[in-house]
Amino acid sequence: MDPQSTQPVVVPGLVPAGAAPETNHPPAAPRHYSPKRLAIAFVIAAASDAASFWTELLPPLQWTVDLATALLLFLVLGRRWAILPGLITEAIPGLGVFPVWILVVLSVIVYDKAPRKSEMR
Repeated sequence: MDPQSTQPVVVPGLVPAGAAPETNHPPAAPRHYSPKRLAIAFVIAAASDAASFWTELLPPLQWTVDLATALLLFLVLGRRWAILPGLITEAIPGLGVFPVWILVVLSVIVYDKAPRKSEMR
């Protein structure tokens, strides 16, 4: 500080003692997928669910289909945690007759449109 000045020197990036740091960061925007990506994801999911229905009695083939589906959805939708429970559910014998992969794609869409806690304030 200048001895004759009563104004403190402000250095950008430094927070004065006793002051709270600024937290005016905008909330993370939800992902918005293009209609083309969503259509591709639905086609992959529907094809996998149809194949899982017919490969229910051939576990190694069904596991291969499910791993390929998880990988393709990972590439199309990005890193989504909903893909992992879908893969685990498909690994349970007897649940391959349900449209699990279609439900995974729907859950990704619904979750991305749901408001976050930071957006509700």
